[in-house]
Amino acid sequence: MTRRILFSTSALIFALAGTAAAAADESNLSEVVVTAQKREQKLQDVPISMAVISGDKLADYSTNDFKQMVKFAPNVSVESTAGNDVIYIRGFGSPPANFSFDQSVSLYMDGVYAGKNRQAQAPFFDLARVEVLRGPQGALFGKNTPAGAVSIVSAGPTATPEGELTAVYNFDLKGAEITGHVSGPLTDTLSARLAVRFVDQDGYIENRALGTDEPGNQMQLARLTLRYAPSEAFDYTLKTEYGNREVHGGMNVSSPLTTGQQPHEYRFSTVNPIGPEGTKAFSWLVSGTGNLKVGDFTLTSITGYSFFKSNIVNNFDQTNPAGGAPARNSVYNSFPEHFRQWSQEVRLLSPTGKKFEYVVGAYYDTALYQLTQLGGFDVNSPGVLVYQGLLNTEFRQRSQSVSVFGQGTYHVTDALRLLGSLRYTTNDKRAIFYGRLRSGPFALRPVNTVARGDISGEDNWDPSITAQYDINPQIMMYATYGRGSKSGGFVSNTYGTTTATFAYKPEKSENYEAGIKSTLADGRLVLNVSVYNTKFKNLQVSVYNPTISTYQTGNAASASSKGIEGSAAWYPVKGLDFTFSAAYQDAKYDDYPGAACLATQAITACNPAIPASIAANNIKGAPLTYTSKFSYNFAGHYRIELANDMVIDTNASLYGRSKYFDSDNQSPLFGRQKGYAKLDARIQYGPADERWHVAVTGKNLTDEKTTGSAFNLPFPITPVPRAILYLEETRNIAIEAGVKF
Repeated sequence: MTRRILFSTSALIFALAGTAAAAADESNLSEVVVTAQKREQKLQDVPISMAVISGDKLADYSTNDFKQMVKFAPNVSVESTAGNDVIYIRGFGSPPANFSFDQSVSLYMDGVYAGKNRQAQAPFFDLARVEVLRGPQGALFGKNTPAGAVSIVSAGPTATPEGELTAVYNFDLKGAEITGHVSGPLTDTLSARLAVRFVDQDGYIENRALGTDEPGNQMQLARLTLRYAPSEAFDYTLKTEYGNREVHGGMNVSSPLTTGQQPHEYRFSTVNPIGPEGTKAFSWLVSGTGNLKVGDFTLTSITGYSFFKSNIVNNFDQTNPAGGAPARNSVYNSFPEHFRQWSQEVRLLSPTGKKFEYVVGAYYDTALYQLTQLGGFDVNSPGVLVYQGLLNTEFRQRSQSVSVFGQGTYHVTDALRLLGSLRYTTNDKRAIFYGRLRSGPFALRPVNTVARGDISGEDNWDPSITAQYDINPQIMMYATYGRGSKSGGFVSNTYGTTTATFAYKPEKSENYEAGIKSTLADGRLVLNVSVYNTKFKNLQVSVYNPTISTYQTGNAASASSKGIEGSAAWYPVKGLDFTFSAAYQDAKYDDYPGAACLATQAITACNPAIPASIAANNIKGAPLTYTSKFSYNFAGHYRIELANDMVIDTNASLYGRSKYFDSDNQSPLFGRQKGYAKLDARIQYGPADERWHVAVTGKNLTDEKTTGSAFNLPFPITPVPRAILYLEETRNIAIEAGVKF
């Protein structure tokens, strides 16, 4: 199937290329500007392996979340679970099971650090661009970026008045999405932009117990941006974003334990005593960025405030007895969360064009995180005593971090530059955990535990050094060494946690990387390639053990990822362009003593019910979960000019990855997602100035049924042991209409 899609798409694109080449005019490549090194630079001048996705491209495919965004960035994946959606880069990320984990791949919204999943409900609307930086970014980004960083830059106010309104109706999700903005000057010194998005759509999985389509999605998003610029020497931008999101129902379905994954597009989930299944969350994110010219220097201040409150309620798909009603939910849980954070960054940029250029700065943040866990069970399995109960844990954490950083660039010659960076960070965290049995059998009393922890003065030094050389004005090569770190923390939602098992250590990474970036044929051809070797020590992990029905959270000894990444962009003629990116990696544990048992291990080698057996287990050489060897994206765009100044824009994007394990025990049966290729396409008609347009968009046109994660729901929690799979979005087609004014 994949081969046929690749062949057909390639044939179509080359046919289009041949047609266009006959009559098209000369085209120019717009130079992409990024801020990955804290100042505006051309993408091709930055010695970092990174992907940049424009806001227009994200809008073309109605991108609402990270899962849809990463299709444009190989070696980047997002996994969906009952807890958090988490980002992995080059095989490394923070597992979703322990809610208090800071993420190894951090998100930055307009310069404000967002380490929790729900700090930005759905940030992909009205954007300028998204920058995905692969590898440790400890020196300049600093805050918990040992695996990489994602920087989201929203669109700003415009110099002239403008507005846009776009409406989308999705035929498969049976719902609408409306996005719009107005922008322009209010006075000679003050300009504004207001952007909104409303989504009301059903899901892609039929719940046959309730007669609903799940997970239904309702969102209300708004972002107000004000920019005050009284002179060329000073400007201040204030952005306030509000998000409210409700997800109705779940996305998990049942599959056999003894076969490969067989995700259905239906489930049986009834209402549980805790409440309706789904997620409710609202958030505020405020950033204030000021720039002051001090002579030839620029002083920048970024102030951030982030708040969210949410609750997740999970059911797990039940079996449907022949001729009878669906079984009641035997296990269910909920996770109310409350979070707030203040942050402040100040940095000084030297003028450019000097022999030595630098940026220095300092950063501070403080945060409060609270998590409640309710776990209900209603066990009625054959041969097992019938019992019901409710478990409860409470977690509270206060944290703060302080860091100072700097990066200097020394121009040895016009062609050779040496860059050195260093960041020092100190972290403090205090937390407390309570666990109790609200109701249920006496045998579960061991969950009544208390844990306290204090991490004070945890110091991390994250240096990097880079050599950058221009072979000629069109080709640049670089080599870099860098380190990253992520702070230690506490176990937030594992039943039976005690002070002895409460804390885990910080994780650290180091990365060796070399690359070449080239812009050829007068900007018509861009070719980039990089190779890397990334190693982690004390990798933070949290894996599910179905035998004891709990998560094991702590540190793995070490892991590594080696690979190569490449990208190409070709602009052969006016109106026609192609992009291709691909990555190959080998990510594995180098040493992992005390690991949970893998499904491939014999019971004599590792018995998950015996702690001593687990303590002696080492899964050195096993691949990292959620990691594919190969991933890619191939996209083409062709613009057809018609009479009367009308145009047709066509876009096609083929993306995929090779097989990977998405269950903690790496089951070669229910826990392995096979390789896949998915095709998205869009065709748009309207005038050349785009004052209005109509379009049809299709996502996952190959209708691949893929899963974000999997686990074993064991007996006696359920009468029928089975795999629970988190089914990702299936094929859907939408129609769109928009107007600009």
